[in-house]
Amino acid sequence: MKIEIEYEASWRNSFLDGDNNEALPNKGRKFIGSITALKKGENHITRDVTMNTVMGILNRLIGEQRKLYQVREDTAYYFKDIEPLVSFQDDVKVKNTELVYLRNMSGNTDQNSFTGMIKTDDKMFTSDYSKEFWSVLALEVDELLEFIIHGREMTQNIVLDPLVISDKFVAIGKLKALDEDENILTTLAILEKKFDGTNYKNNKDKVVPLNLYCSALYLQLERLSSQYDLSSALTKSGTIAGISKRLFTKKDFMNRFTTGEKKKIFGNPYIAKSFVKGEGQVTSMLTKASGVLEIIIDIGRHEAKALKMIIENAGVSSFYLGKKGLAYVTNIDTREVK
Repeated sequence: MKIEIEYEASWRNSFLDGDNNEALPNKGRKFIGSITALKKGENHITRDVTMNTVMGILNRLIGEQRKLYQVREDTAYYFKDIEPLVSFQDDVKVKNTELVYLRNMSGNTDQNSFTGMIKTDDKMFTSDYSKEFWSVLALEVDELLEFIIHGREMTQNIVLDPLVISDKFVAIGKLKALDEDENILTTLAILEKKFDGTNYKNNKDKVVPLNLYCSALYLQLERLSSQYDLSSALTKSGTIAGISKRLFTKKDFMNRFTTGEKKKIFGNPYIAKSFVKGEGQVTSMLTKASGVLEIIIDIGRHEAKALKMIIENAGVSSFYLGKKGLAYVTNIDTREVK
């Protein structure tokens, strides 16, 4: 018996982790098609037609609505004895890549955006400690090292405004990584002793300035605590909102100073970039395929006619082959394949 299926624009990528042939986790399968997730090469997943794909199609054609793993667990599974007799041939006629935008409904928020009006009169910017605290960000890198090592007095000026502070962090984040010298080593020794477990280097073993500035703010908090009440600068957990010992997150920082909620992300282009030895940077997008899928079932003609009747009675006109696209049966031949 042979079933011919034509398909067009079948999506050949997966945007969820886990396996569709296993029971769903309590919180569902995780969306890995976001810009952030696609920075990891393993999250750009390609898919081809497999035996599970074929068995899912056959079950769909007889009117089965359950997932394949659920059907296989049923004692009355129609293809229980037939499945070992199934083979297939996927003849791809056209295969191309396209740029598509995915709609993410999981409620993720934009790392670098916010909504609403900005409140500049927050106590973090109007308290007696504010100028000395935020002036750390006005230091040049060599001045910052001196501040961390010797605890120098703050004389620099910085505009006490959340947007100015946020932009300053962005500028600091673009500073070139530092090679180790005597001052750097002394600085790292002080910070690593004070903030155990904090990493200040990138994957090239160079020191990241942003990490030093973030830790320096916490160091300044500690130094000012003997003079001022700093409770208004901290969250309930004792941290600075949006600022860890080594990183700055704009959305979390601005959330305190804006009247609106964090800006949600509703979609992004599906693009993954990677470096391949000998080729350089490779850009991967969504793959779509069109062609003909031949499903061959090694059963007798009487059994084949019975299966054909079930398929015709189910009346499934079109369906997805894998992810999206359009697929439909063009021919069912009940003769035994020789």
